[in-house]
Amino acid sequence: MGIRFYKARTSGTRNRSVSDFSEITKSKPEKSLTYYKHRARGRNNRGVITSRHRGGGHKRLYRQIDFKRNKLGIFAKVFSVEYDPNRNARIALLHYEDGEKRYILHPDGLAVGDKIISNFNVPVQIGNAAPLKNIPLGTEVHNIELQPGKGGQLARAAGSLAQIVAKEGNYVTLRVPSGEVRLIEKNCWATIGQVGNIEASNIIIGKAGRKRWLGKTPKVRGVVMNPCDHAHGGGEGRSPIGRSRPVTPWGRPALGQKTRKAKRYSNALVIRSRKLS
Repeated sequence: MGIRFYKARTSGTRNRSVSDFSEITKSKPEKSLTYYKHRARGRNNRGVITSRHRGGGHKRLYRQIDFKRNKLGIFAKVFSVEYDPNRNARIALLHYEDGEKRYILHPDGLAVGDKIISNFNVPVQIGNAAPLKNIPLGTEVHNIELQPGKGGQLARAAGSLAQIVAKEGNYVTLRVPSGEVRLIEKNCWATIGQVGNIEASNIIIGKAGRKRWLGKTPKVRGVVMNPCDHAHGGGEGRSPIGRSRPVTPWGRPALGQKTRKAKRYSNALVIRSRKLS
């Protein structure tokens, strides 16, 4: 994957960059694996905005991704690598030997024509999936389950990877993308390799309109609002926020306030917090 830069012909193309989509081999999705998904656009069941800055954007079809990788012992051939508008990673279309088709997250280095498999004991090869207890120490993995059989939840974004650090008892120690070191049950499944489209984080949006295409509506700073609209609002000219610390529009502490619950169930499984890494 590479990044293509625009020439600065307009203000919107100055510093703007896009993916060159060089790894994409098929432009239209597999029809049997797509469906329309209603987009809430930040509204609740009464149509009231409960999550700001969402709405608009281009129409999308949802691609049904196999996060569970539970088709065991059957080889699959990578038929194509495709674009997915619902995530920044690419997806790979697999054709299994029994005729079934499934999408998976495209690992970096997996090419069209490669064969991969999910099973309890598999070779350490990019794209193969297995339980964490059967994957060697030091291996880079992605699409990691938090509960056996639930499907991968960790390390799914473009370029993400986690590393197996240790194994002891019923748990495997992983260093996850945030830098946090935590325990995960040994029977949870993971996929070997790093998620592809590694340079997605280096893409520069370049103009406000492109954010609108992605379904993001404009954000307005609280300090430029009126006092009735935001706790930071009001004052003459460019005045400070007028409080001892920044707050949300509803008066709760913001920008640095810890939001993790003190009695969260998984605190016992976190060996080193991401804040300390």
